[in-house]
Amino acid sequence: MTRKRGILNLVVAAALLLTPMPGAAQSNDLAGADVDTLLSELARPDQERWTRIESQIMRHWSRSGSATADYLFQRGQEALRSGRTEDAIAHFSAVIDHAPDFAEAWNARATAYFQANRLGQSIADIEATLARNPRHFGALSGMGIILEQLELYAEAREAYAAAHEIHPHRPSIKDALARLDRRLQGTEI
Repeated sequence: MTRKRGILNLVVAAALLLTPMPGAAQSNDLAGADVDTLLSELARPDQERWTRIESQIMRHWSRSGSATADYLFQRGQEALRSGRTEDAIAHFSAVIDHAPDFAEAWNARATAYFQANRLGQSIADIEATLARNPRHFGALSGMGIILEQLELYAEAREAYAAAHEIHPHRPSIKDALARLDRRLQGTEI
């Protein structure tokens, strides 16, 4: 149980770290780039500015196009950051009702469901996220974490590998792949 709680804490921390902060600076030559360009740049193995590019992608993904949805989304993020999981779920659900095609709302609610240990609902929302944004490396990584927690190691490795293909820089994904490779080869420490 302690290991599972540790994984939960890592996921919540990762989700909060990937959440863009309002007003974050965009001080590079890709500041006005579209998401496709940013994802192409992120996928480059030699990309040294990957953290900035990742932040720009997350900012793009966190805009719904509706002031109301964006406001509710921000309220949900604030609730999630402050540990008010049920409030976060309610806010993200309202966003989804208002803007059902807004993939990041589904992903945020998946994170809140995970934090509430409602894994089935989290998986369903990750699937909804990926249906709307198949290149969402955060959702793929989140799916890997849940599948690993459920001891579905081969499936977890597939999810992490898909995230790594899109985002080859995040150390936590590299570590997960190495850990699962050892486990699947029967040599886990």
